[in-house]
Amino acid sequence: MRDLDLPLHALAPAKVNLGLFLGQARADDGRHELVTVMQSISLADELTLQSAPDGAAAAEEEDEVVCPGVPGPSTENLAAAALGAFRDATGWDIGPLRLSIVKRIPVAAGLGGGSADAAATLRLARHASGLGDEALLRELGAQLGADVPAQVSPGRWLAAGAGERLYELPNPSRSFGLLVLPAATGLATAAVCAEADRVGLARAPQTLEGRRRALRAALELGAPVPAVRELLHNDLQEATISLCPEIADTLIEAREAGADLVLVSGSGPTVIGLFPRANGLGRAERAAAGLEGRVPAPICATPVDATFARAMTVAEPG
Repeated sequence: MRDLDLPLHALAPAKVNLGLFLGQARADDGRHELVTVMQSISLADELTLQSAPDGAAAAEEEDEVVCPGVPGPSTENLAAAALGAFRDATGWDIGPLRLSIVKRIPVAAGLGGGSADAAATLRLARHASGLGDEALLRELGAQLGADVPAQVSPGRWLAAGAGERLYELPNPSRSFGLLVLPAATGLATAAVCAEADRVGLARAPQTLEGRRRALRAALELGAPVPAVRELLHNDLQEATISLCPEIADTLIEAREAGADLVLVSGSGPTVIGLFPRANGLGRAERAAAGLEGRVPAPICATPVDATFARAMTVAEPG
């Protein structure tokens, strides 16, 4: 088995949901049907893939994931599952690897951080091995979680099913600013979905399909965000506030900071303020400056595409 000649590097951008509509849980796998637009943003983790150094991992011929920013055993990291799934699917025969992750995306925040890392791992493995194609990476991603397939090739995607049915949307015709307001503690997606089921938030299949068509029509020409406000609704927002009432205060905080539109991202608890009008990034930066001293600190971001997150070789110094 050979080693990687040089380390490989990729960014793993977070995603925000520009509208999220929830359906019933499926009988076969328990996952909820949904319709959502996932937009990759410049807030990103950093991943490096390289041959494992001499030591325990190499001696045991096992891959190693180093991710200090996520609690729990590294073997439970979704990126580790992604690397193992890629090896199993392709038969990639290479020595033990070390995957290092620098976390910048808050954990359990509704920003798809774990899914972003898993998707970036699949990109790195494909780049390093020359095996597989994007269709395979999406298939593997669908087995790992609802947010992973759309993050295999970061950008803007309309997702349906349980995230596996994807329609690529054009990048926004002009960039815009986002104000990301993380919470001090995370929320488990499973708990939020259970609360949504408890209060009966799921929509009928025909309603979901109507939202899918409406979102596609609203964004297929590159509009920064849907012009119809009801399409920027998040069905999980009510459930997140039920579990974490302080989210309601954060939504007010984002509005008072000057955001044109505010909503909870994904299963929360992160609140997103959108600045789609002229000079959106500058306005978002001024809003963040006005929240100086907030804990956790506000983050400014912009939309990104696959070029931002491509896998590349890290040149050795000198």
